Amino acid sequence: MSDQASYLFSTRSSQHLSELIAEHYGQELGKIIFQEFSDGEFEPVLDQTVRGGRVFLIGSTFPPGDNLLEMLLMIDAAKRASAKNITVVIPYYGLARQDRKDKSRAPIGAKLVANLLTAAGATRIMTMDLHADQIQGFFEIPVDHLYASTIFIDYIKKSGIENITIASPDMGGAKRAKNYAGHLGAEVVIAYKERKKANVIEEMFLIGNVSGKNVILIDDMIDTAGTLCKAAEIIMEKGAESVRAMATHPVLSGKAYENIAKSALTEIIVTDTIPLKSDVCHDKIKVLSCAPLFAEVMKLVHEHRSISEKFII
Repeated sequence: MSDQASYLFSTRSSQHLSELIAEHYGQELGKIIFQEFSDGEFEPVLDQTVRGGRVFLIGSTFPPGDNLLEMLLMIDAAKRASAKNITVVIPYYGLARQDRKDKSRAPIGAKLVANLLTAAGATRIMTMDLHADQIQGFFEIPVDHLYASTIFIDYIKKSGIENITIASPDMGGAKRAKNYAGHLGAEVVIAYKERKKANVIEEMFLIGNVSGKNVILIDDMIDTAGTLCKAAEIIMEKGAESVRAMATHPVLSGKAYENIAKSALTEIIVTDTIPLKSDVCHDKIKVLSCAPLFAEVMKLVHEHRSISEKFII
């Protein structure tokens, strides 16, 4: 147990998720005063003392860049207010797809974000389903990397879906799909895709048999949903009984909602790391909250207890 006080604060873009986390944590969110200037500049001020305590700053860093900047300013504010520990809870880690230099003169955005968070004063990072596991190595401070499989596998087991086959929409997700299949006693198939540019699929082939199966596509995020919808189409053409998808982060940009509505997918299950655009939310999308998992792990961290039992994959 810890006799150190804990404080929870939220960025504006993740307010709803943060409220749910705070509810499960058993503590109200701290108050922040946001001063805004006419040119768009803003200043977050922590409206209570945090001296000597553990501060949890909660917020996903999806675009626009102001969401990341807001988090950095809040970290700096907590540091200058003499917080002893600053744990930055980032359910969706923005720029994670820029995890390597894959072309000449390209930045490594995920590493840059890690440097910025650390320089601002973060002493610990907590996140979920990074696009690439190696991003953990970009930090010189502890990183708690949680997995939505903790949530999704329980949902699948309770759903009553039989004759399941797990599918990866690309080669990069094969390991993730294999791990899910291991927990569910299911087979694995892989959709092999070739791209000429980002978000545009040139060709896709299915590796494995899905005839008569209820297929579940597993991915870390859904952006335009082009890959998932194309994979679902091919899977149904190969004789599957049904196809649904599970993805941690509902980025859902561009024509994603339109693509999902027209697709062969029965449903898409996501978490609430990124808020959905409620005015265009489609009936096919089901949201499972990651708030209970984050709240429990945050409490374990605050009490200096092991969190290893919270990792399924």
